[in-house]
Amino acid sequence: MSITKVTQHPTQNEELIFDRSQTGRIGYRLPKLDVEETNIDEIIPSELRRQDDLDGVPEVSEVDVIRHFTRMSTWNFSIDLGMYPLGSCTMKYNSRLNEKVARIPGFANLHPLAPVAGAQGALALIYKLQEDLAEITGLPGISLQPAAGAQGEMTGVLIIRAFLDKRDGEKSRERRVMLIPDSAHGTNPASAALAGFTVKTVNSTAAGLTDMEHLKKLCDEGGIAGLMLTNPNTVGIFEKNIKEICDIIHQAGGLVYMDGANMNALVGVARPGDMGVDVIHLNLHKTFSTPHGGGGPGCGPCCCTLELEPFLPIPRIVKDGENYKLDFNRPESIGRVKAFYGNFGMMIRALSYIQTHGAEGLKEATESAVLNARYVGHHLVEDFDKPFDSDPMHEVIFSHKKQTRKGVHTLDIAKRLIDYGFHPPTIYFPLIVQGAMLIEPTESVGRQDLDAFIDAMKAIAQETVENPDLVINAPHSTRIGRLDEAAAARKPVLRWQPDMETLSKTA
Repeated sequence: MSITKVTQHPTQNEELIFDRSQTGRIGYRLPKLDVEETNIDEIIPSELRRQDDLDGVPEVSEVDVIRHFTRMSTWNFSIDLGMYPLGSCTMKYNSRLNEKVARIPGFANLHPLAPVAGAQGALALIYKLQEDLAEITGLPGISLQPAAGAQGEMTGVLIIRAFLDKRDGEKSRERRVMLIPDSAHGTNPASAALAGFTVKTVNSTAAGLTDMEHLKKLCDEGGIAGLMLTNPNTVGIFEKNIKEICDIIHQAGGLVYMDGANMNALVGVARPGDMGVDVIHLNLHKTFSTPHGGGGPGCGPCCCTLELEPFLPIPRIVKDGENYKLDFNRPESIGRVKAFYGNFGMMIRALSYIQTHGAEGLKEATESAVLNARYVGHHLVEDFDKPFDSDPMHEVIFSHKKQTRKGVHTLDIAKRLIDYGFHPPTIYFPLIVQGAMLIEPTESVGRQDLDAFIDAMKAIAQETVENPDLVINAPHSTRIGRLDEAAAARKPVLRWQPDMETLSKTA
């Protein structure tokens, strides 16, 4: 008995679904018509109908589709597989309880055009979340309408402009300078510019903090509308002079906007409103564990002082006796920033997270996040350059300074981490640290995972000394090796083109 030699094997290097297409293969069967066939010419004019007979649509069976997309899903790294140590964006584990609550039929199936009388439960939930966020931030004015952190930030800056325009009248045109630290998130200057402000950069000190003398000098130049400050800042250090910073801006006639992206280090411990901050945005996906949606949906609430509250977007959700209503009668409002009332599902998840933890649990989560970052920082300080001596808060920053002696750079280290089963940290941000690696483990990570990550980083540091090419040419374990990411971003291939040689063989 002879055995035929197998020359082809199943592969996990998946083709495009178009490439799996075979003429005549289908995954459905329609029943025979039990009504008289209609003349389509009488229903749809010919000029409105396709003429290509859907050429190019893949012809595949049901099992082809299932296996194709299942195989591709195994290529992805997710928060359910391991830690995302991204310093630029807090990546918490999304609690399954939150997901269960968000799927309660009365919430999940509520139509966005439902009348107020038929949406009282949803409005009560939003109102309760507003109350909780007001307590957490120390800022009583809340709008949950913004659909993302950047939109919440933009909303805050527009509120500052509206307030200044009312307060100063025509003279407000002379107050159009927004101060932004050199370590700020990239959306900060973009939001300021879109709101009509001119941006001036505030320098950082060698300790990674706001340069107070430079801040005072810029304020003395006049025209100050406000300051956009992240605290803890983007190198993970708490701005210990925050109250003085707020006083300086207020004395200059401006307002203080705080980027709340790093509230993961403050919840239950310190409130921005108590520091003198006038307006802040929050990221429900960063601080309160709602999922990152790959661009949406999101929720970026804007919180402010009572003085700024009249300028919040409309409609506002207010309590009217025992009921709740949408209040559109806000003549000083900046207007609507999102259709309907934002992304309700994210609000459900955030309230579930807050109510599950309670005050003590939220504080413990914050303390755990800070402890985890300091634990990582302590164990890696001998292997990697740590540019700032200050104790970090929820994230810690390193640079590739030691590794560049062997020709290894931050990108190489990040790629090599993939071989060890870890998602890389944020790299090359903030720009004030050359070759930056910004690591935020969050409170979701236990000590075993932290130790495994630390061991991997230490091993890479050792490989850099003993065999730098191993790191420079990483990753080695992935289906696709080192990509030209710049070319992929600038010249993406967005449309499938058939292989003419293959088509000629199958024709």
